[in-house]
Amino acid sequence: MPYQITGSGPALQKAQLEDPLVHLPCGRISEYRKNQTVYSQDERPQNLCLVIDGRVKVSRLTPEGRQVVVDIYQPDEFFGEAAFVAGSHPAEVAVALEPLKVMAWGVAEIEDIVTRRPKLGIALLQLLVQRTLDLGTRIESFSVDTIPRRLARSLLRLSDRLGQQADDGSIRMIPLTHEFLSQYVGTSREIITHHMNEFRRQGYLRYSRKGILVDRLAWQEWLNQNSTAA
Repeated sequence: MPYQITGSGPALQKAQLEDPLVHLPCGRISEYRKNQTVYSQDERPQNLCLVIDGRVKVSRLTPEGRQVVVDIYQPDEFFGEAAFVAGSHPAEVAVALEPLKVMAWGVAEIEDIVTRRPKLGIALLQLLVQRTLDLGTRIESFSVDTIPRRLARSLLRLSDRLGQQADDGSIRMIPLTHEFLSQYVGTSREIITHHMNEFRRQGYLRYSRKGILVDRLAWQEWLNQNSTAA
C-alpha cells in the first residue's frame, strides 16, 4: 500500500501556514539504519526529504571541523532544504538517530511541481522563513546568553519539539547525550555535563538513559530570575 501524505509538521500547525504536504505527490521512499548517514559533508544534499518514521539529526561543520547541530527532525517534518541553496558547499550532515524512513523529491522534481502548483512554492518559502527565524533566535542566544541560559533555552525548545507531557505536568522527551547537547548549545561536553548535573541537583530536570524530564514552569522562572550577565 503506498504511503499517504497527510497532516503537517508541528511548526506548520502552530503557525497555521500553507501546508506543503497538501501539494506534494508521493516521492521515493528510502530506509536507513540507526546511525546510518543519509548524506554527508562530502556531498551536497540532492533531495528535499520528508521524515515518515523515526528521527534524523542534521548538523553543519564549521571551517574548523567542529560539528554544530541544526536540529532533529521527526515524522511529517522536512529536511535537506540545503539542496536548493546555490553557491558554496553547505558541509551539512544528516544521520539517522533511530531506524528511519524518508520520502524524497529531487530539486528538479520540486521545481517542476512548483510550476504546476504555485502554492507549494509559497508553502516551502514559508517553511524556510520560519526556520530562518528560529535559527536567528538561536544565534542571538549564542551572542548574548551565558552557557547555562543557552542550555536552558535549548532544553525548553527541544522539549517543545520532541517532548510529551507526563502525568505530573513535566515534559518527557527522548534521551539526549551530553555530546549532542554540547553540539546544539555550542560548547564542550564537559561543560554541559557540569551544568546538567547542577540543574538536576537543583531539581530543574531529571534525566537517565530512558529520557529527560523537564519542568517548563520552573525553567521559565529560572530564566526570568537569571539575567544574561555572566
